Amino acid sequence: MAVQGQMKTHSHTKVREPKKYQVVMHNDDYTPMDFVVEILIEIFDKNEETAVELMYQVHKGSRAVVGVYSYDIASTKVRQATERARADGYPFRVTMEEE
Repeated sequence: MAVQGQMKTHSHTKVREPKKYQVVMHNDDYTPMDFVVEILIEIFDKNEETAVELMYQVHKGSRAVVGVYSYDIASTKVRQATERARADGYPFRVTMEEE
């Protein structure tokens, strides 16, 4: 209830969900399948069965979405996977795309 001489105001704040980003693995002819499975398990927290399925999707379809995350998490996972691949001498490519 408004006290005499005071106005009651309402403010509405719209909260937007943060944008999501797909992390995409790309196939190449040099990176071993076992390495891809390791990356999926260690960096993307996939279980072995899921990691193997995703690895075959990448191998057969040339690319696969391996996770959807906020920008910071997606970019960190892309960086970690890329750095690990380069350290092991593989040209493996991982990118992120806005969903």
